[in-house]
Amino acid sequence: QVQLEESGGGLVQAGDSLRLTCIVSGETFSNYVMSWFRQAPGKEREFICAISKIDSATTYADSVKGRFTISRTSARNTVYLQMDSLKPEDTAVYYCAARAAVYNSRSSQSRDYKYWGQGTQVTVSS
Repeated sequence: QVQLEESGGGLVQAGDSLRLTCIVSGETFSNYVMSWFRQAPGKEREFICAISKIDSATTYADSVKGRFTISRTSARNTVYLQMDSLKPEDTAVYYCAARAAVYNSRSSQSRDYKYWGQGTQVTVSS
């Protein structure tokens, strides 16, 4: 059973940076395409970015491209989300997700991800 645990959220000011961490346990980390999603109050869950399991190729939503960076390290079974130049509209609960091991491609659809963390709150004040 795969378990994901996010950390690193908090309250920051616009323009600040924050790094989220997602630790994966229970299975071989390198088997999974990983992603980050977020959900603001009253809104649907939104894709942010994804990273491949083999070559660490990445995909970003237009809303965060150039500001956010996803990375992974197998040595620590960890995926990171570096968030720079934060804006108030980035305020949301941020979720880490993993696809089932049989899949190799990155996806922006939440329904394609089997495993989810509990989420970490990020609040950006203006």
